Amino acid sequence: MARTVSTNIEHFPIAGTFTISRGSKTTASVVTCRITEDGATGIGECVPYGRYGETLESVLSQIEAITPELKSGIRRDALNDRMPAGAARNAVDCALWDLQSKLSGVSVASRLGIKTPKPLTTAYTLSLGEPASMAAQAAIWSHRALLKVKVGTPDDRERIRAVRAAAPASDIILDANEGWAPETLAMHFEVCAEAGIALIEQPLPAGNDSFLASIAHPVPVCADESVHKTSDLASLVDRYDAVNIKLDKTGGLTEGLRMRDAAKALDLKIMIGCMVGSSLGMAPAVLLAQGADFVDLDGPLLLAKDRHHGLHYEASLVYPPTAGLWG
Repeated sequence: MARTVSTNIEHFPIAGTFTISRGSKTTASVVTCRITEDGATGIGECVPYGRYGETLESVLSQIEAITPELKSGIRRDALNDRMPAGAARNAVDCALWDLQSKLSGVSVASRLGIKTPKPLTTAYTLSLGEPASMAAQAAIWSHRALLKVKVGTPDDRERIRAVRAAAPASDIILDANEGWAPETLAMHFEVCAEAGIALIEQPLPAGNDSFLASIAHPVPVCADESVHKTSDLASLVDRYDAVNIKLDKTGGLTEGLRMRDAAKALDLKIMIGCMVGSSLGMAPAVLLAQGADFVDLDGPLLLAKDRHHGLHYEASLVYPPTAGLWG
């Protein structure tokens, strides 16, 4: 078995500016990993996330460290013991899935037992801003079935009301990105219930979210920054009603599948989410999201330009990847 491994950094301009409670960005920067064997090349993408101490350089270094073992034929099921959960392992894991698919001629969907992957209703994300500007955004996208709205300031009540008034027919997920505090939860939860919000993501900071166990949830609450891998789940069931599984957190599709099944066994609702990246980063997640309760795979829709053979989006639906993209 002779393998070659290559990595590179790619930049995709965002259409406008993407803003959450921690800051704004105008470019999606990703690391792409390619693994070639017997004339076939598997490809995977990841988005390093500074919130978890990752940088483009640190991810490249992690992949470089595992490259000798990749060239020697290390298997996907051994990666968890050799690499930590996170973006670098995601790129490598997904490249190995794609490589195996191309070498075998069997699609990843078929290997997962998915006879015919279905298009999924995905959220479309609205950036954090002042209530009037967020209402204007919501009005533009009010034809979408599901909106994901970034909040996370000390008082988001007017933002929530404004967005709901501007998009009365849309289901709405709120994502506070750890920006609320225990003393503001009750007032925010009350407004969320009044507005018919479908889900609230990560209202409190990871590691400081125990208060969620002592307050009623009139709207389901979803863990994001508080959950990275399967072993995290058992400690969350008293605080959360759902978990957001992102491949850049779990470290790839292999761990994502384990985590999804374990979460279901704990009666947690499943949300499949993403960082802001290209269609290549979303493609494995579309397969993981088959049957999920909530899907947030709109990353490519936020870009000014996507990859060739990118995912097909139509109305509120995202369609499964074609062979020209991944899997």
